[in-house]
Amino acid sequence: MTPSLTLSATPKSLPIGALLALAMTGFLCIVTETLPAGLLPLISEGLAISPSMAGQMVTAYALGSVIAVIPMTIATRGWRRRNVLLLTIVGFLLFNSITALSSDYRVTLVARFFAGVSAGLAWSLLAGYARRMVEPEQQGKALALAMVGTPIALSLGVPLGTWLGGLVGWRSAFGIMSALTLMLIVWVLVKVPDYPPQPAHQRTSLRNVLTTPGVRPVLAVVISWMLAHNILYTYIAPFVAPAGLSDRVDLVLLVFGVAALVGIWLTAKLVEPLLRTTTLVSLATFALVSVALGFLGRRPEVIYIGVAVWGLSFGGAATLLQTALADAAGDGADVALSLNVVAWNAAIAGSGVVGGVLLDRWGVASFPWAMVMLAGVGFAIAWWASGHGFKAGPRGAGRPAGAGH
Repeated sequence: MTPSLTLSATPKSLPIGALLALAMTGFLCIVTETLPAGLLPLISEGLAISPSMAGQMVTAYALGSVIAVIPMTIATRGWRRRNVLLLTIVGFLLFNSITALSSDYRVTLVARFFAGVSAGLAWSLLAGYARRMVEPEQQGKALALAMVGTPIALSLGVPLGTWLGGLVGWRSAFGIMSALTLMLIVWVLVKVPDYPPQPAHQRTSLRNVLTTPGVRPVLAVVISWMLAHNILYTYIAPFVAPAGLSDRVDLVLLVFGVAALVGIWLTAKLVEPLLRTTTLVSLATFALVSVALGFLGRRPEVIYIGVAVWGLSFGGAATLLQTALADAAGDGADVALSLNVVAWNAAIAGSGVVGGVLLDRWGVASFPWAMVMLAGVGFAIAWWASGHGFKAGPRGAGRPAGAGH
């Protein structure tokens, strides 16, 4: 990352070590969530349950994130920021360790639920923390770096879990996650600065945050974009099967992950001067890729090119949407970002349902057209929200006081 120029004569460097600690936290959130997906047969055998019951470990985690994120965010607003961050990481340490040691399915599900609670609180915290570490004109780049763990985890989480499970067993895989968490605790203590809680008079209620101009349009774009993305991402295996790529799903996901990393790098360059334009171009690009997949999705070369462009357009989504949401919410950024967690996870859950219905009724050929429709809805909302939410021009002018804090 190249440090951005501030208004002073001396440019300030980004706190790389601290931001990468946040990125590692996000990486652990995603890998902890997806790890069971690559270990289902081993978990099923180890706990003497069916694979479908083992799959509920992912469901329990997602439920924990959705149910607890808003009350936990509000409850911890009076705490020092690093203490909250450490609480989430210690939660991963504790509940991944319980998962590794438990021989009772019910105990395992409870541990997974509370691991999800830790993740929900972490996601509500990371973006605001990253923005607080830097000057206002560096916030977009800082957030891009803090979010870099997400596409890495999305592309490597399931393959990593499968590989680790085959190498050392599923319990040891969760044990390794706990060991990584211990390292992260030390990293946070050494590198991540502490900040006082937001003053009580600046804390905005949930209702006021929701009625702040720009917040609801951004959340609507989050839901529509993530629904479109996750319909394809969740059902990528059956989608690529007609192109003869059933045994190359790992390579397809790797192409997506690498392209998403490039997308994050590009977004870091563009989020400050062109947040609105970059969001609109990303959504339009995804819609065009969906059209191409709709017409030519049975050709392997089209799949690979389409997935690469899809990853490129999606890589910066978290940065763009969370930056827009925090800017719009101002002093209510932490609460708004907790709403983002709810919207994001609800879209993931919804995509599983919508994608399943589409798959059963009309087959994978219906996916691209549903994606075009949802991306079009997101584009229309973002286009309409030019006054609040996705403002034209560079970030900075007219930003609410206290944004990012």
